Amino acid sequence: MKLNCYRLLACLGAVLLLAACGSAKHPYAATADNNGFYVQSGGVIYQLQISRELNPYAVEDHQYLMGLPSGTPSPGSKQLWYGVFLWAKNYGKHSAMTAGSFDIVDTRGKMYHPVALDPSLNQYAWSAKTLSPLGTEPAPNTTASFGPTQGSLLLFELDTTAYADRPLTLEIHPPGTTQTSTISLDL
Repeated sequence: MKLNCYRLLACLGAVLLLAACGSAKHPYAATADNNGFYVQSGGVIYQLQISRELNPYAVEDHQYLMGLPSGTPSPGSKQLWYGVFLWAKNYGKHSAMTAGSFDIVDTRGKMYHPVALDPSLNQYAWSAKTLSPLGTEPAPNTTASFGPTQGSLLLFELDTTAYADRPLTLEIHPPGTTQTSTISLDL
C-alpha cells in the first residue's frame, strides 16, 4: 500500500513538473523575456528578432552603422554599439502608427536612448511609420526584411558597465498613450 502511495506521489510530481515546462506567457503579453516573444504596444504587435553588440570592423555589422549623424565619434574604450532588431505588425482593422520612442534601461536605472540613423543611408534603420492593417515593419521586399536579422534596427551606444548591470530592458513608448511595453534583452 505504501509503495502505491509513493508511486502516486511520484507520478503527480512528474505531471506538475511537465505542466510547468509547457507553461508560457500569452503571446501578446505586456512584457517579453526574450527573442521570439510578442508584445503589444499601442495598436501594434512587436517582436524582438535579435539584440547584440555590434562590431564596427565586421563586414555585416559595418552596414548597420551607416547613416550615423555627422561627427558622431566611435564609442570609446568604455562604450559599445548595441543593435536591437525589431519586427512589427498591425493586426488591427485600422491603420496604426509604430513607436518612435524607445529606450534601454539597466538594473541600476540608467537609461540609454537610440542614436538617430538616417534611413536614406541605412536600409536597416527603424523609423516610425503608419502601418495599414496587416502591414509590417520592416516592409516586405526590403533589405531589412530579407537581411540576416529580418528586423529594423534601433542603434544604442551603451557603457560597458551594462554587462554588469544586466538584464537590460527595452522600453517601447507608442504614440498617443502613456502605456510602456517592455522586452528583456540579451547582452
